[in-house]
Amino acid sequence: MAINLLIVDDSKVMRAMVLKTLRMTGLELTDVHEAANGREGLDRLENHWIDLAIVDINMPVMGGEEMIDRMKENPELKEIPVIVISTEGSQARIERLQHKGVTFIHKPYSAETIRDAVNHLLKMED
Repeated sequence: MAINLLIVDDSKVMRAMVLKTLRMTGLELTDVHEAANGREGLDRLENHWIDLAIVDINMPVMGGEEMIDRMKENPELKEIPVIVISTEGSQARIERLQHKGVTFIHKPYSAETIRDAVNHLLKMED
């Protein structure tokens, strides 16, 4: 299954690292969209077919958690699986995100961790 992906992170370097890591896992990526904050991420989601969003938490303009909240409020976006990749250390925030149906991955991460999360969320075989 080919994946249309959205990567939302205010760091262009981190977006490139996430994309490189995903490509190393052998996942088939079709269209890859990038955004530097949650507002741009929502714009990409509303204008492109996205199968999976990978989102950072702490970003200017609109953070990842607010973006996720807005996605969950929108009937057309609420079912899109989300993986948060962050250095976030607050257990309360992590639990709040998981309660919203988000998969949380701590930085630093391994390629296998991301691959397994994507496979699980999209119900793909290894």
